[in-house]
Amino acid sequence: MTLFLRPSPDHRPHAAGFVLLTVATGILPLAPARAADQTRIPSQSQNQNQNQNQTHPQKTPHAGKQDTPTRSEATKDEKIVVTARRQNQMQVISGGQLGVLGTKKGLDVPFNVRSYTSSLILNQQSQTLGQVLENDPSVRTTYGYGNFSEMFVIRGFQIDGDDVSINGLYGITPRQLVSPQLYDQVQVLNGASAFLNGAAPGGSAIGGNINLMFKHATDTPITQVTGDYTSNALGGGSVDFGRRFGRDNAFGFRLNVAGQSGEDSIDHEHRHSAALGADFDWHDDRTRISLDMDYQNQGVDWGRPAIFLGTGVTAVPRPVAPAGNFGQPWAYNQLNYIFGMLNVEHDLSKHVTLYGAFGGMGGNEQGNYSNPTVTDTATGDGTAGSMYVPYVQTNESTRAGVRAHFDTGPVRHEINAGGSALWEETDTAYSMALTSISTNIYRTAYTAPLANTFNGGNVGNPQPINDTRLYSLFFSDTMSFFRDRVALTAGFRYQNMLIDGYDYVPSGRGPVNSRYDQDAITPVVGLVVHPTRRTALYFNRIEGLSPGQTASGNVVNVGQVFAPYKSTQYEVGAKYDTGRFSTSLAVYEISQPNAYTQAIGNTGTYRFTEDGLQRNRGVELNVNGQILPGLRFNGGGTVIDADLRRTAGGLQDGHSAIGVPNYTINGNLEYDLPFLKGATVVGRVVNTGKQWVNTANTLHLPVWTRFDLAARYTFAVDHKPLTLRFGVDNLANTRYWASAFNGYLLEGLPRTFKFSFTANL
Repeated sequence: MTLFLRPSPDHRPHAAGFVLLTVATGILPLAPARAADQTRIPSQSQNQNQNQNQTHPQKTPHAGKQDTPTRSEATKDEKIVVTARRQNQMQVISGGQLGVLGTKKGLDVPFNVRSYTSSLILNQQSQTLGQVLENDPSVRTTYGYGNFSEMFVIRGFQIDGDDVSINGLYGITPRQLVSPQLYDQVQVLNGASAFLNGAAPGGSAIGGNINLMFKHATDTPITQVTGDYTSNALGGGSVDFGRRFGRDNAFGFRLNVAGQSGEDSIDHEHRHSAALGADFDWHDDRTRISLDMDYQNQGVDWGRPAIFLGTGVTAVPRPVAPAGNFGQPWAYNQLNYIFGMLNVEHDLSKHVTLYGAFGGMGGNEQGNYSNPTVTDTATGDGTAGSMYVPYVQTNESTRAGVRAHFDTGPVRHEINAGGSALWEETDTAYSMALTSISTNIYRTAYTAPLANTFNGGNVGNPQPINDTRLYSLFFSDTMSFFRDRVALTAGFRYQNMLIDGYDYVPSGRGPVNSRYDQDAITPVVGLVVHPTRRTALYFNRIEGLSPGQTASGNVVNVGQVFAPYKSTQYEVGAKYDTGRFSTSLAVYEISQPNAYTQAIGNTGTYRFTEDGLQRNRGVELNVNGQILPGLRFNGGGTVIDADLRRTAGGLQDGHSAIGVPNYTINGNLEYDLPFLKGATVVGRVVNTGKQWVNTANTLHLPVWTRFDLAARYTFAVDHKPLTLRFGVDNLANTRYWASAFNGYLLEGLPRTFKFSFTANL
C-alpha cells in the first residue's frame, strides 16, 4: 500500500487538515474525499500569504549555548531577509479559477490556465493590468477604438475591458483601465471559455479569458506601505492592511488603498488614478461568505493616442521619437467606477456544496478624443478630428449552482450544475466636430479645441443606447477513471441572449434599431490523461455563443450592435508540473467574425465594421518556475496563422488578419545574487513578429524587440523587511509600433525608469 498526502484541489488545506488517502500502488494522488473546489475564505489568499513579505517569521530554538542579544538579533534579521526574498520571488501558478468547475490545478484540467500573483505585480511595479500581462507570451496589449482604454489580444482575438471577469463573474470589472493593486491574482485562460464563465457581455473573449481574484485577509497579519515613482514625474503609493479576528479567526478584513498622479514617460501625458478596496469575509466549518466593495478612478490628460492611416497610404510611417506626443492638449478621459460582489458557499454534506454570487458595477466615463489620420507617411502629415463621448453603464450579474462528488463503482464523478444571468444597460451619446485640423505626427502643432457641433443623443444626459440580457443554464460531469489517471469532462451550457439597440434621442429610450433574441446549446468535451503523476496530455472541444460586438469609441457608428455569433475551438496539449517548475505545449484552432476599425477616406472619421471570418491556428509554449536554486524563468512563445475567409466577394480570402503577430516570445529571468543576501536582478525580453496593417496585406509592421532590466534589495530595519526596487523598461529606448490590431497603430512606450519601496510595519 502507498500513502499519498495531498491538499485540496484549490491548493489550500481544509479546516481538518490535509486529506490522507490510501491507494494500491497508484502513480497519481487521489482527489479528496469531501466536496472540494470550495473557496475557503480563511485561506482564500493563501498564495498571497506566501508571497507577501513576512513580518513575523517563525522562530526556532537554538541548540547549545545561548546567543548574545546582538548575535540573536543578527540571526533573526538574516532569517527575515531570506524569508522575505523567498516570498518576493517571481511566481506563476499553474491553475486558477475555472468558472463552473471551481478552482483547479493546471495539471488536472483540459485547459491552459496560469495565475500571476500579487507579489509579482508588486515587484514589477505594475500600474495597469496591461503591464501585468506583459509577462505572458500569449497576450499582447493595445488600445480600444480611438481612446486610451487597454484591450488585450489572446490567440489573435481581442478581449475588451468589458469582458474581464472578477472571481469568475462577468460585468463587474472597470471597463477601460484596471488598477491591479486590488487583486491577489491575475489569471489567464487561453482558449474559448463560454462554457466555463458564460457568454462575455462585450462579445469578445473568444481567444481566452482574463480573471481577477480579489484580495482577502490572510492568516498572517499584513500592514504594508509602498511608495513609487515613475519617470518623468509620476508619483504614488499604496497601503495594504489585513487582519483576521474573532473565534478561530472566523472574521477577516482587508483594505487596499492605492493612487498616483503626474506626468508619465511620454511627453506631456498626465495620468492619475485612485483605487479603494474593502474586503470582508466570515466562515465556520460549513459556510463561507465574502463581501467585496471597491471604487476606482482613472484618468488620462493630453494622452498620446493611436493613429489611423488614410485610404491612399501606401507605406507605414516611421515611428516618432519614443517619448514624442502627437496628441492634442484637450484630449482626455475621466473614468469612475463603483463595483463589488457577494459570495456565499455552504456545505450540505462532505459531498455536496451550494454556492451563489451576486455582483454589480456602476460606471461613469467621459472623454474628448482626437486620433490623427496620416495621409502622407513620408512627411507625417495628416488630419485629426474631435469627438466627445459620455458613457454610463449599469450592470448586475449573478450565478448560483451546486457541486457534488460521489462514486459509481470504479468511476469518481464531480457534478456541476447551475445558472447565471447578467443585465447590462448602456447610456451614451456623442458630439463630434464637422471640421478637422491639419496635423503632423513628427512636428505636431497643438491647437485650440475643435467645436463639437454634430450631436448624437444628449451629451449632457445620455439616454439608453443598448440593453443586454444574458441567461444561461449549465451542467457538467467530470468522470475520473483508473485511480485518477484519466479524467473526462462532458457538459453543456444553454445560453439565451436578448440584445436591444436604440437610436440616439435627446430624452427617453429611442426607437429600436436592432434586436436579437437568440439561444443555443454550447457543448464542451475535455479529456485529461496522466501518464505519470507530474505529466498530463489533454484535449478539448468547446463551443461558445457570444453577443455581437458593439461599436464604441471614436467611430461614426458608435453604439451599433452586431449579430451574435457562435465559435468552436479544438485544442490538444501536454503539461509537466513538479510544483516548482511547470511547462505546457498546446496546439489549437478557433474562429470568429473578422472585425476592425476603418478610416473613412481622409475625413478624420472612422467606422467599426465586420467582414468575413477569421480562423486562427497556433502553437503555444509556456515555461515557468525554478531552473536552478536562485534562478527562475517565466516565459514562452507562440506561433499563429490567422487567415481570413468568406470575405465580401472573396477579395481578402486567404489573407492574414490585421494586427495578429505571426509569432510572439517573452522571457523573464530572475536571479538571486549569492554574494549579497536579499539582492535579486531581473531581465526581460519581449519580441513580437510581423503584423499586417490592412486586410489586403500590403502594409505591415516590422518585428520589434524590447529589453527590460530591474533589481531589488531586501534588508531588515528594526527587525522588519524593507524592499527597494529599481527598474528600466525599454532599456535601449527603441522606437517601434507595438500593435496594429483593428487597423490602427499604437506606439510602444519609451525608456521608463521605475523606483519603489515597500515596508512591512
